[in-house]
Amino acid sequence: MRKILRLWVAGLFLLMVVVTFIGGSYYMLCYSLAPNAERTDTASCFRRLYEKYPETRPWVDSLRRADALRDTFIIMPTGERHHALFVRRGGNKTALVLHGWRGCSIDILFLARIYEQELGYNIVVPDFHAHGLSDGDMIQMGWLDRMDMREWIRVFRTDTMVVHGVSMGGATTMMMSGMGFDEDIKDIRFVDDCGYTSVWDEFAGELKNQFDLPEVPLMYTTSLLCKLHYGWSFGEASAIREVRRTHYPMLFIHGDQDTFVPTEMVYRLYDVCHSKKTLWIAKGAKHAESYKLHKDEYIQTVKDFLAAP
Repeated sequence: MRKILRLWVAGLFLLMVVVTFIGGSYYMLCYSLAPNAERTDTASCFRRLYEKYPETRPWVDSLRRADALRDTFIIMPTGERHHALFVRRGGNKTALVLHGWRGCSIDILFLARIYEQELGYNIVVPDFHAHGLSDGDMIQMGWLDRMDMREWIRVFRTDTMVVHGVSMGGATTMMMSGMGFDEDIKDIRFVDDCGYTSVWDEFAGELKNQFDLPEVPLMYTTSLLCKLHYGWSFGEASAIREVRRTHYPMLFIHGDQDTFVPTEMVYRLYDVCHSKKTLWIAKGAKHAESYKLHKDEYIQTVKDFLAAP
């Protein structure tokens, strides 16, 4: 009788452990990949943009007066309807400018302004899957997004192109860099601003920082759930692997006080890159603050990178 009781207790304990891990994995997955509930509130996005980067307001106002800032929608190969802001300057240069996690295209217009106003580029500023006005129910952390961004490039390709992303947008930029592109594009370059080495590295770091939990077993079970539900795992979503294989010019930007995407990541990314490359570390900058704290130096670094042979 005691033996049977011990087996029941052990079985019940094991069941509780399994349920706890599954519940924790679902919580982590939703916590990490759930979209911003107010993602379609464009008015709030513009207010936030103008408060943080007031220099963008006169530029946006001038584009609107000229009816030059266009909402553009395309249907992705997946059947989803995706949105981007688009400004055509004319000519053969186009910049694809990518926002961060739970952000939207409006958030990153402060960088798009540099390309359109100061460098004379056409600009395409997409909303990622499950961001802004684009379809989708869960964030993809750049991995599947790289295919969507490649489609935007296909639709708006010109002779000269640059892909510039911040945070998750920076990781997406690097994940794209290992892919091939249309031969009609004579020159394509990539700018990563504070992107992570891989989704695994980023989530494991935040699991430790926010919850003081180790990778085992939660990272493994959550990654498996992500693979089963959404078709990709944390381990395969690797920017550092794609940077290692790229042959396109790369500019890496990172703040030296970044703890959200730790600064050490950019050194690892830079070290494995074998193409033409440039590294700029912004002094005193926390996550995604390099432009805000060092506007002139940021702009000049980008200009020098694009002008280099």
